[in-house]
Amino acid sequence: LLTVAAEQGKGKAQGKELPTAEPHSRVLIQNSTEVPNRKVTEILGLVKGHTIFAIWIGRDLSALVRLILGGELIEYTEMMGRARKIATGRMLAQAEELGADAVINVRFMTTSVMGSAAELLAYGTAVKLGKPAY
Repeated sequence: LLTVAAEQGKGKAQGKELPTAEPHSRVLIQNSTEVPNRKVTEILGLVKGHTIFAIWIGRDLSALVRLILGGELIEYTEMMGRARKIATGRMLAQAEELGADAVINVRFMTTSVMGSAAELLAYGTAVKLGKPAY
């Protein structure tokens, strides 16, 4: 939680707001190495976005009860959904800064941090694309 606050503060201090959700971006996202009907003309490099999320202790306790009794841990599902949107938005913002048309080979990685906190990393390869082949 402190990492998120520090990271957001760092972005504001540099005069730019860090993306907090998936923007309506012109950059395409593909989890494959190709974009249908388009040819990669230039590889711009690795782009990534990450965030670390934790949930409020009261919600953590209700999730613990559900863990014992069984069922979906809704609190964690929602937390990871928000984290995915933020990390993806940050990755897309980085790709837009490079002038990318697409991010290919997109992957997501999660890591547990301090018990009930989780880091989510979104990463891929920013590329320029040729004209559509129709």
